[in-house]
Amino acid sequence: MKEWLGLVARVVVGCVWIYAGASKLLDPAQSVAAVRAYQLLPGDLAQPVGQLLPVIEVVVGAMLVLGLLTRGAAVLSSILFVAFIVGIATVWARGMTIDCGCFGGGGYDPDAASRYPWEIARDAVLLLASVFLVWLPSTRLSLDSLLFRRTPAIEGS
Repeated sequence: MKEWLGLVARVVVGCVWIYAGASKLLDPAQSVAAVRAYQLLPGDLAQPVGQLLPVIEVVVGAMLVLGLLTRGAAVLSSILFVAFIVGIATVWARGMTIDCGCFGGGGYDPDAASRYPWEIARDAVLLLASVFLVWLPSTRLSLDSLLFRRTPAIEGS
């Protein structure tokens, strides 16, 4: 049963990452602007982070959906979700009203503060699913199970 639950977690989290990354890949300048809006990184670091983040999200998502190197992808996914939860929480604590930029967009949004609790809750649930995959990376219908299948030891060898 837990392998099927892992499959669902893998596919859901992976599809979220693919969607989030793909929506940002279409407009890299907006992705950089969204990273800058958080005012957490020095200006010269916001540019490469804003450009690389969508690529990392798509790659992590694809690895999870395919079940390829699942534990490593789940660790990266967990780290990203922690970073996003911290980012949204700090913006909320500082009284800033910006779109999270999670699925493209970003920048000033007068209604953003009312969405922060839901965005943090969403990311927390996805973080829990990612941590579950770190704990149980072997799931149904994964490339890991095909590529890294354990063969029983041959007796007498």
